[in-house]
Amino acid sequence: MTPSRDISRLIEIMAALRTPVTGCPWDLEQNFATIAPYTIEEAYEVVDAITRGDLDDLREELGDLLLQVVFHAQMASEQNAFAFGDVVEAITRKMIRRHPHVFADKDGNLASSHVKEVWDRIKAEEKAERAARRPPEEAPSHKSLLSGVKAGQPALTRAMELQRAMQRKASTVGFDWNDPRAVLAKIREEADEIEAALDRNDKQEIAEETGDLMFALVNLARHVDADPEAALRATNAKFERRFAYIERSLEAQGRTLEQASLAEMDALWNAAKTAI
Repeated sequence: MTPSRDISRLIEIMAALRTPVTGCPWDLEQNFATIAPYTIEEAYEVVDAITRGDLDDLREELGDLLLQVVFHAQMASEQNAFAFGDVVEAITRKMIRRHPHVFADKDGNLASSHVKEVWDRIKAEEKAERAARRPPEEAPSHKSLLSGVKAGQPALTRAMELQRAMQRKASTVGFDWNDPRAVLAKIREEADEIEAALDRNDKQEIAEETGDLMFALVNLARHVDADPEAALRATNAKFERRFAYIERSLEAQGRTLEQASLAEMDALWNAAKTAI
């Protein structure tokens, strides 16, 4: 089988990989749940390539992300649920519907300032239509203030969106702080609860309390108008730079990380904080 610019070749390759007996053992073992983390990872790698301005890498990462779509569609096809063509048809129908100012005469010449308004209105209509198609037992029992927050977002981003949704209603429900220092007090409280859980050596409780602490940190980020995802990315990059400083410093001494004591690495870390 040879490479091709035609999407049908990628679909054929994925089908071959999922063919029992002759296919790839790893691919055959996968399901929607096991592949989902890779889908998220590939989306982040697309963003990383864009952030670095590396268009060659972006081409590769978009291909990897496209493979994820084809992989999910192949598994759905095996269950007679839908195929890749159905995915394409669904998104083309959606894009045509959401752009009446481009594809329908009645809304031609729509001002750019009104495009988002039309987009949001049509999205709301589509959401209502999907809800109407669900079995009654799947319908939510009540309309929550947080119902509009998307479930598929990364955890940090969704925590911020949940809190923003709550903030928009804070004046009516009275469930928000006005002072970031009050949030900081909550962070200290959550840290104390982690310490108590550590004393009890309860792994599940430790994990839950750690999640509470992270949620409180996101709340602080919201109050000080910081994007927690961007802030954490910046900290990751800073950590990498400082750790590289330690590695370079030891290498200049003809030593490795394994040969250095914790005290020595801590001293180099403090030097890195000053230098970088």
